[in-house]
Amino acid sequence: MAVVVVESPAKAKTINKYLGSDYTVLASYGHVRDLPPKDGSVDPEHDFDMKWEVAAESKKHVRAIAEALKTDDELILATDPDREGEAISWHLKEALASSLKKGKKVSRVTFNAITKSAVTEAMKNPRDVDEALVEAYLARRALDYLVGFTLSPVLWRKLPGAKSAGRVQSVCLRLIVEREMEIEAFRAREYWSVTAVLATPRGQEFEARLTILGGKKLDKFDIPTAEAAEIAVQAVQSRDLKIATVESKPAARNPYPPFMTSTLQQEASRKFGMGAKATMAAAQRLYEAGHITYMRTDGIDMAPEAVMAARAAIKDRFGAAYVPDSPRMYKNKAKNAQEAHECIRPTDMSAAPETLRLVEADQRKLYDLIWKRTIASQMAAARLERTTVDIASADGQVGLRATGQVVMFDGFLKVYDEGRDDDGEDEGRLPQIMQGEAAEKRKVAPEQHFTQPPPRYTEATLVKRMEELGIGRPSTYASILTTIQDREYVRRDKNRLIPEDKGRLVTAFLTNFFRQYVEYDFTADLEGQLDDVSAGERDYKEVLARFWRDFSAAVAETADLRISEVLDKIDEFLGPHLYPPRADGGDPRACPTCGSGRLHLKTARSGGAFIGCGNYPECRYTRPISAGDDSGAITPDGKLLGQDEDGLPVTVRAGRFGPYVQKGEATTEQPKPPRASLPKGWSPESLDLERALLLLNLPRAIGPHPEDGAVVEAGIGRFGPYVKHNTTYANLPEVEEVFTIGMNRAVEVLAQKAARGGARGGAAAAQPLRELGAHPDGGIISVMPGRYGPYVKWEKVNATLPKGVEPEAVTLDEALALIAEKAGKSKKPTKKAAAKPKAEPKAKAEPKAKAAAKPKAEKAAAKAPAKAKAPAKTKVKAPPQEDILE
Repeated sequence: MAVVVVESPAKAKTINKYLGSDYTVLASYGHVRDLPPKDGSVDPEHDFDMKWEVAAESKKHVRAIAEALKTDDELILATDPDREGEAISWHLKEALASSLKKGKKVSRVTFNAITKSAVTEAMKNPRDVDEALVEAYLARRALDYLVGFTLSPVLWRKLPGAKSAGRVQSVCLRLIVEREMEIEAFRAREYWSVTAVLATPRGQEFEARLTILGGKKLDKFDIPTAEAAEIAVQAVQSRDLKIATVESKPAARNPYPPFMTSTLQQEASRKFGMGAKATMAAAQRLYEAGHITYMRTDGIDMAPEAVMAARAAIKDRFGAAYVPDSPRMYKNKAKNAQEAHECIRPTDMSAAPETLRLVEADQRKLYDLIWKRTIASQMAAARLERTTVDIASADGQVGLRATGQVVMFDGFLKVYDEGRDDDGEDEGRLPQIMQGEAAEKRKVAPEQHFTQPPPRYTEATLVKRMEELGIGRPSTYASILTTIQDREYVRRDKNRLIPEDKGRLVTAFLTNFFRQYVEYDFTADLEGQLDDVSAGERDYKEVLARFWRDFSAAVAETADLRISEVLDKIDEFLGPHLYPPRADGGDPRACPTCGSGRLHLKTARSGGAFIGCGNYPECRYTRPISAGDDSGAITPDGKLLGQDEDGLPVTVRAGRFGPYVQKGEATTEQPKPPRASLPKGWSPESLDLERALLLLNLPRAIGPHPEDGAVVEAGIGRFGPYVKHNTTYANLPEVEEVFTIGMNRAVEVLAQKAARGGARGGAAAAQPLRELGAHPDGGIISVMPGRYGPYVKWEKVNATLPKGVEPEAVTLDEALALIAEKAGKSKKPTKKAAAKPKAEPKAKAEPKAKAAAKPKAEKAAAKAPAKAKAPAKTKVKAPPQEDILE
């Protein structure tokens, strides 16, 4: 008899199907031990001794395993096949030491896919826990703890409102901030192109672009103005054109390699708009159900038997013509072979997406993507024909070019084509064109262009950039991206990542005072050293000692810094960005309101950064730190939308607490002109005068209530849109309804509120975010939106989702467990576990549910910055593990 331990109940359930009655399969629910969040958990003074403790929620799971070992002779550790999985096995072995003393056998097995053949084969090949991988984990955990625990309190004291810093998290944030600053500093350059619609003698039209003018080849900026473009048009119009050359060349497009973690996250973002966290959550469930291989990998090689299975599936489904003569082998590009795994692929190549009964939409989409990419990777190349046609005038002064492409054999394109990060377009087919024949001019037109700034990062392009720089590893991408958004350093808008003021300030602080530790090369080199540890080529304590020596010295240098000194330094460092040259040549630091004050960087208690006048409180001028531009975006003094009926200017501005609209300007008689914040979801860039005036005129009187004649109003308040009658408020589900709601609807909403006994949220019945399915006792289980976050609803039972669990990620089993727990019913251990996603085996890819909790020291620093300076030995509660991971 043997006890098999895996991370999650879902994985345990699948494996249990493949093992007989001689095995007891239990779940550890992720890591069972961690460093206590207090000073001294890692002791650099004593050879980096690390103090571990079993988490409170893990004690019962460790007890369950220990209890099973009383009757079973062997412990088999079957956690995930990577560094983090190896660490979980090591922790389990250490935590169960007292239960393993009496001759119990301990072994480690790994499998890349949860299938019967993979699991049974792994059981035949047990091994010991890999000490090199464990030491690589210890080094990373110690580094992340020391950086987060040491640097985060510095931020709390020196920058009120800053929440955390991390070894890789801060470098990732720097990438986003620097890209935004590039965009703001960008100045568009005008250029023109000329295109002509031409026709063959047979009347078939095609389009060509001007490439030669005045006998010289045109470069991108050779036609800089409208006048120059018109001259070029006349040059084409005034000449007869003939086909000079027609050249057709065969070409081939080979398929893309199968997915690894980073490319899966990128493609899911491009095609479905899925974030890295949602992608990995869906992939985790597919893996645990046995549908795909392990999803945290930097390898692209495929097992030989999988290659042959893919070729067989291609032949059966598409025919022999789509199977290449020899199998395609993709070289693994991973730097560390011990941490590299097979690519992400289906465990059964014949299991097409339509044959699987997957309930979750994200799982269906992701499996379809993985299956198509894997099958396509073993298909024949696409054969193309590319044609280039040059058209010229007799005197050689004017030349145009047309290009086209036609697919002769679609090959792998029949199944799959990769998404794009840019807006490039494929070339189309050209008509039949013969060399020497005339080209009739149907239309010649100029087109104005402007150079574009670099695009903001999406999660996909950011992961790609991190991978290029050697920053982070497959198991860390999702947790890094989640952390910087949870900390409100970055917001995601239309799938683009935009830095918040807090993020800019933290980046400026770290770049100025800890520059080495946010350098891309330094971080990548440290990652390389940690990879060497996993390969057994470097001592992990030497890596820690070398890092800590310099890092602790850099922290000590900031001990006596005052907040004012920090702001002065950052203000000077960001000066060119914060105070760009003025068009009139005036002093960019001069206050535009009072004229005598000097502008300076300031921070609010909320942690937001802004520019304020030095004459405060006499002058209350403020503006955001984000620079304006010339494209109609919000400038420091606001974007003018128009004037109201009295001729007062209406502007949209960016304030410390978000964008707002303002009517008029501050004067001595009216120091605070009418203002209104933009509701959530309203874009300041697309706001017009009409909508702005609607906001400024709130609250809106709907009319007298039919029962008592008191005025019923609609407005937007602290808790969102509402209707009000006397002292009764009832929430509305949508902001737009504030401007359109009539008396009948208002009375109905107020009545619904009264019928519920005055409970908040008495708007029209909320619509479910998702319907999960039927409860075993009858009735539908739904995920509902709530004032305090989404919750699961079944009949009269409402169970709040744990913090960090996305509504689109919760499963029916998890919902059942939450409902059972809320209702006080008995439940199976596997269902109880499902309600605690923070313990799922995320291998650092998913933050725990407690990740969003503010450390006490951060709250104290934010409330009383004047008392933030503490003696060197002051104990500060560490941020949660997720705050300091990577």
